[in-house]
Amino acid sequence: MTLLGDYWLRHDRHLSSAGLIDLLCEFGISRSSARAAMNRLLRRGVVEVRKAGRQTFYRLAAQAAERVSEGARRIAAFGLDPNWDGHWTVVAFSVPEDRRDSRHLLRSRLRWFGFAPLYDAVWVSASATAADAQAVLKELDIVTATVLRGTTDLTADRSPLAAWDLDALAEVYASFIEETRPLLQEALAGQVTPQHALIARTRLMDTYRRFPGIDPGLPSDHMPTGWPRDEARSLFTQAYNALGPLAETRVKQIMGAYDEDAAAQARFQSVD
Repeated sequence: MTLLGDYWLRHDRHLSSAGLIDLLCEFGISRSSARAAMNRLLRRGVVEVRKAGRQTFYRLAAQAAERVSEGARRIAAFGLDPNWDGHWTVVAFSVPEDRRDSRHLLRSRLRWFGFAPLYDAVWVSASATAADAQAVLKELDIVTATVLRGTTDLTADRSPLAAWDLDALAEVYASFIEETRPLLQEALAGQVTPQHALIARTRLMDTYRRFPGIDPGLPSDHMPTGWPRDEARSLFTQAYNALGPLAETRVKQIMGAYDEDAAAQARFQSVD
């Protein structure tokens, strides 16, 4: 999904399964595992399939493409220190045991929108809106829930910030910064091959995309002194954009062996 969303998100065309499998093989994935992954995405409705003789072609389903676009917008905006009005969005819910799958999906979707559990069934967010929460509840057909908006004292013993383990998160940021800084230096020095750029760039996104879901998203002056989010975002943005042209070149090389039109239409997405 990362590869499809990064290079063909705005192109409504089916792509050669053989080319997509070769792309996955760049990451050390076996062909059988790559085919199994594509079949799982198909069963989940994430991709659509088209057959032409003995050839198979895939593309992102419309809903999956919108989800990828939504995620891209969140990642691009994350860490820009918006003017926070001091209000928190709170979702309190009770989902019965016989709807355990819905409860799991609810937690997953809430976390995607920047919520975290202050208590088991009370989730809070400074960045998500009430409309975001209500849309998730409607999507999952959960009516035993309440969405609230309010302010609170962040210095209190059990403020909403307690929903996040900030010490552990700071360590994750530090590790990301330590790994990304030399990658950026190599990219700027022209020491990265197209193959390395594709692999590094995709893994960079898969790592960084977790932060909007595990960082409270408050402006920096509401976070602990020296909070590393700004440095992490700067390094990610620079490295991701710098690796884009070379990664696109590698994608075109691989896909061009199967579909020259699809290769020509591949375009890397920048954070900008």
